[in-house]
Amino acid sequence: MKVRIAMVAGETSGDLLASHLIRALRQHIPDAEFFGIGGPKMQAEGFEVRWPSELLAVHGYVNALKRYRELSGIRRTFLAQIRKERPTAFIGVDAPDFNLWLEGKVRDEGMPSIHFVSPSIWAWRGGRIKRIARSVSHMLCLFPFEPEIYERAGVPVSYVGHPLADVFPLEPDRAETRARLGVPANAAVVALLPGSRQSEVRNLADTYIATARLLQAGNPEIIFLVPLATRETRQIFEEALRRNQAADLPVRMLFGHAVDAMTAADVVLVASGTASLEAALLKRPMVITYRIGKWQYRLMKHMAYLPWVGLPNILCRETIVPELLQDEATPDRLAEAVADWLRDPARRAAAENRFRELHLSLRQDTARRAAEAILPYLASARP
Repeated sequence: MKVRIAMVAGETSGDLLASHLIRALRQHIPDAEFFGIGGPKMQAEGFEVRWPSELLAVHGYVNALKRYRELSGIRRTFLAQIRKERPTAFIGVDAPDFNLWLEGKVRDEGMPSIHFVSPSIWAWRGGRIKRIARSVSHMLCLFPFEPEIYERAGVPVSYVGHPLADVFPLEPDRAETRARLGVPANAAVVALLPGSRQSEVRNLADTYIATARLLQAGNPEIIFLVPLATRETRQIFEEALRRNQAADLPVRMLFGHAVDAMTAADVVLVASGTASLEAALLKRPMVITYRIGKWQYRLMKHMAYLPWVGLPNILCRETIVPELLQDEATPDRLAEAVADWLRDPARRAAAENRFRELHLSLRQDTARRAAEAILPYLASARP
């Protein structure tokens, strides 16, 4: 009996993670077939894309409500296909709001349902653990503190590490990166990462530019690297530079190349999210900031369980880097926090050592470990 696996991966990050998993599973089951909702990287591994993963890229509550009927229709259609085709297992990669419902239905049909990437129940909406326990045959966790939560709830779970820790070098070559970017070896360099989404860049661009101006006043030789993911986000930042009459700022815009910008920097000013974890894996001191709508911030703060929002602090279980959020994210305070890093090399070195320890704890050969956790659920279909 051939192994056939239905999968749903949301957005670009899920597409990448799922493509690595498909490759790792094929090392054990070369003729396995995969189908469902995925992206180009999964397709390159032989995945049958029935709907593109970009359809699941929903940002914010309002957008989610507007697209509820569309996404619900896709999910029900895919469930009907799964019921008809009876795959060996279902694997949901991230996208918990979409996948958990589907996983529960699949499990009710007697098929294993595996969820890859734990939802952030340790940060907020912890009540989801009951729904997860009803829906998921096995949870695959990226962070080492997560399995205990699922074990207490009786959910089979495996810690598989974080894929970025496998990809990023333990010792990034800052000198080579600076040379490639044309940045002087001894310059003070700050990377400004206002986010990958247009709304994030709109919320932070003016603040980042004002912060850069204050830092330049204290150090005229400073250089700012600003990597932006899309043409649209670059345009938003360029418009903010014009609006703030900041053409004289020593800003170097990069199209993408966020990892290079962070590697070359002495300090990173970063919007909270995956980029803050990337900065930690690159051993870069940072200041984490974020701004969202007032009502949304109040709601999330009310529902939050932890004193931190940045992954480096959450993973280290202590305040390694400052977090200045919402009304605290003023140019004066951000500039002072960045300047504190720049003038304290001993503190920077201590943070780099702590991030090296973190990197080692997350480096687990994620795709291999995830595949090994999934294989027992496929055994009934293998000769």
